[in-house]
Amino acid sequence: MPTLNRISLIGAPTDIGAGHRGASMGPEALRVAGIGEALQGRGFDVMDLGNLNGPMNPWTSPVDGYRHLAEVVAWNRLVMDAVASELGKDRLPILLGGDHCLAIGSITAVARHCRERNRKLLVLWLDAHADFNTSAVTPSGNIHGMPMACLCGLGPHELTGLGGSAPAMSPDRIRQVGIRSVDLGEKRLVRDAGLDIYDMRYIDEIGMKRVMEEALADIDDDTHVHVSFDVDFLDPDIAPGVGTTIPGGPNYREAQLCMEMIADRGNLGSLDIMELNPAFDDHNRTAVLAVDLVESLFGKSTLMRD
Repeated sequence: MPTLNRISLIGAPTDIGAGHRGASMGPEALRVAGIGEALQGRGFDVMDLGNLNGPMNPWTSPVDGYRHLAEVVAWNRLVMDAVASELGKDRLPILLGGDHCLAIGSITAVARHCRERNRKLLVLWLDAHADFNTSAVTPSGNIHGMPMACLCGLGPHELTGLGGSAPAMSPDRIRQVGIRSVDLGEKRLVRDAGLDIYDMRYIDEIGMKRVMEEALADIDDDTHVHVSFDVDFLDPDIAPGVGTTIPGGPNYREAQLCMEMIADRGNLGSLDIMELNPAFDDHNRTAVLAVDLVESLFGKSTLMRD
């Protein structure tokens, strides 16, 4: 269970960094699926802060390798400030996305919070994609494929220095789980950065239990765990409501085990739920599944466990 019992929901209804429209409807889909009520039912004090209000998506072509850079920066500043505010009140922020470019703002805020409180940070990046593109290698210019690179100091200074210092964090504090789509030029960047990646082949070879044991191995009582959960982490057979479906992801039980093992460590301090796209969903079932998994992340289990 998380050490903080007070949760703040922050909606970020934008698809500003994505290649498909629709992630802007993600926050409301999660609310309709009952995320607030589910967490309240688990005994948490939940406050829904509503939605941030950022610039509209202009839906224009890339400029110098980036689509909508000014608007992406504006949205991430809003996210960073909102997440930082709740962390400062000793509340656990849950960012309801919105596309995954917004993790630049949320994790920048979390990293700064950890530095100020002299705590270690571990980011668990649950995703089908490494999201380590730069303007030089991106095939699309979509910034939702770049947040990891920006957080590690590779990208436009408006994003790499969003919180006043660059890089926001070191690659050795990141664990990526479920990866199965890395662009050609991105592969070299990932290797050079030394990212700790548990891709689907590795999960197939040793199983989710051992993967999560390895990913969580260096957590201690002074570690703040931030989970950035891109819904396309899941296999599209069970979670079709995303803009970039990649076959071969974790199944329902593997995903549940992943969340339950994170919960068992008790260090969860902040969470992103990203890239839910109701325009591609079937009667909101991906949002319902996401809420189910988030409940497990916050301690739901079949039996009472110590």
